Amino acid sequence: MGIPSAPLVTKAFKDLALLNAAKRGMPHERICFTPHPVWGKTPEEVRVYVEGPDPVTGKPFMREVVDALTVPLSEEDKKVGNLSVSVGPATFTDTADNLQEFYLNNGYTDFLPIIVPTEQRVDQMLKATSHHPDDVVGKMAAGAYPAWSYNVRQVAANAVMAGCRPEYFPIVLAIASSGMASLFSSTNSFAFAMVINGPIRDKLEFNYGIGALGPFAQPNATIGRAWTILSKNLGNGGIPGDTYLGSLGNNLNYNNVVIAEHEDASPWVPFHVQKGFKKEENVVSLFRGLGVVPGQVARGSSANENVQFDYQMSDLFSTFTGFFGALIIADPLVAARLKEQGYDTKEKLIDWLYKNTRQTVKDYKSRNYAYLFDYPRALRGDEPWATWYKLPDDAVIPHFPRASDFNIVVAGGQTNAYPQAGNLSYGVSVSVDKWT
Repeated sequence: MGIPSAPLVTKAFKDLALLNAAKRGMPHERICFTPHPVWGKTPEEVRVYVEGPDPVTGKPFMREVVDALTVPLSEEDKKVGNLSVSVGPATFTDTADNLQEFYLNNGYTDFLPIIVPTEQRVDQMLKATSHHPDDVVGKMAAGAYPAWSYNVRQVAANAVMAGCRPEYFPIVLAIASSGMASLFSSTNSFAFAMVINGPIRDKLEFNYGIGALGPFAQPNATIGRAWTILSKNLGNGGIPGDTYLGSLGNNLNYNNVVIAEHEDASPWVPFHVQKGFKKEENVVSLFRGLGVVPGQVARGSSANENVQFDYQMSDLFSTFTGFFGALIIADPLVAARLKEQGYDTKEKLIDWLYKNTRQTVKDYKSRNYAYLFDYPRALRGDEPWATWYKLPDDAVIPHFPRASDFNIVVAGGQTNAYPQAGNLSYGVSVSVDKWT
């Protein structure tokens, strides 16, 4: 674009920076590196970084930055490069053991044994949809990377690998069509979730009773796993140090959080109906955030008959970042009690939670996410962040920017009256029926 620029990157991301520059046709981009980390350093400590050497090249850092901006490009600097990428595994012929090793060694798996996607198995999977194997399903990227495109056959191969039955395939296609990867390149260790609604929950025998979030039913386990495997193979995700940077990682990434809503035991309308679908439609809804916590850790969670679940839920959110929303998973016992306490609709409960889940401006500003994401919005004049940053430290504000940041589903086996809640934001709802 004709404007000189010099990327500044910490040493920890050297390989990532060089690889991504090469992927974009600039294998010789002038990148300047600082020591790691920069986060949490005082201005004085950062000045030492700036006045010292580049830890990668050993050159004086500021001289390197100035030269990167002012010295004319050499012929070597101008060289471009192209990188062709795979869009996931095809099918191969070999012994079962050799194929397991092949997929494992080439990074096609989640490092657990897979079902080898033979031609026969993939063809069987394809019979579960009316869409042509070569039809484009969508595009996916694990962050700020070029998105990969994929077709029905490629999604089928990944569904086989995850252990899905053919009848599960329309749900996997619906997830793939969303373009939302369940492996995301951020230094934060993101978690992902899905909510399944409609008659398909019973037809496929999803578990939404006792152990609803656990490994107790094949569709819950394998469809969630398929999302991870296709995000890796078709969305270029899950390569540590390259397209995955979560510092600690997240165990939920193995097969994500799969919630089939217990619609018959809920006193409220199902989640997909809230999103504009008909009750008889089959829908998968996707969420992204940081994880799930149990209601037992909240204040007011004693097992007496007068427990106030609204206050209990509100307390659960005290450590949640407002950057993501709150996905409440209410056991049917909790939902029934909340209805008795006056919340005959989800909307009434959401309104109460929004108005009563509060924090001081001082606490809000002390949160890392607020500084990184909300403060820039405030500087642009975006609301409510612009107003929040002008308030005194002792002012009280909502914990979440909007009431719509709260979402509620009902699931569980009614053996204990506790909710769970995820610091998870709603992304999109996709029709499963259109992929049958």
